[in-house]
Amino acid sequence: MASLGILALTGYFVYTLGVASFAIVNFFSYFTVQSAIAAILVLIMAGVMAVRQPRDPAWLDMARAMITTYILVSGVVYAIIVMQSAGANYSIAVPWSSQILHFWIPTLALADWIIDPFKARVPWRYLGWVIVFPVLWLVFTLVRGPIAGWYPYFFLDSRQVSGPTETVFYCAIIVVIITGISALLIALTRIDRMPRHRQPLWGATPDGAAPEAAAHGRPGADDAELLRDAERLERAKG
Repeated sequence: MASLGILALTGYFVYTLGVASFAIVNFFSYFTVQSAIAAILVLIMAGVMAVRQPRDPAWLDMARAMITTYILVSGVVYAIIVMQSAGANYSIAVPWSSQILHFWIPTLALADWIIDPFKARVPWRYLGWVIVFPVLWLVFTLVRGPIAGWYPYFFLDSRQVSGPTETVFYCAIIVVIITGISALLIALTRIDRMPRHRQPLWGATPDGAAPEAAAHGRPGADDAELLRDAERLERAKG
């Protein structure tokens, strides 16, 4: 996914270079681009962790939840904008790079989050942290907009909508979307689809023994514990 994100960002940047009226500095002001860069960094760290140790640390799961929320929000908002443009009789170009950034990567990230049974239980207080970056980005964009004479999204420019009230309304909707998606991702970490006491050791052989133990013909640590429990039960019965 990190490689796919790098490919899509590169393609999207090349695509924007073909728009004569587009300033390169504005490219990095999009929430989609910033969240994609953050996602690439987190995914690279996750890949490194997966190679070096059997389980991800809790902080990495929280970072994954955060960037998954952001790229899902980017996809949802972009889809809404595209649908609205179709209803208003004007079209928005959706190049292959934009499709990957807004649709493919969010879908893959959501699937990855759903099927991964080894996630840490992300605390609910995380909901208060997930909104920090979007709020900082929003403040930066609203301050920079009048100075640069450009906004990354039309609803942030009060001149393109009915006024500041509608801009605030759109921002409130986005906050609700961010909070809702984040709450859903947190809730998914609390579904015991694979209870931890039934999870096999990472890299265990099919019979449940640890690799090192299997290689020497001895039971694994979990098997030894089960044998001790069985012996204690027999003694209690006898």
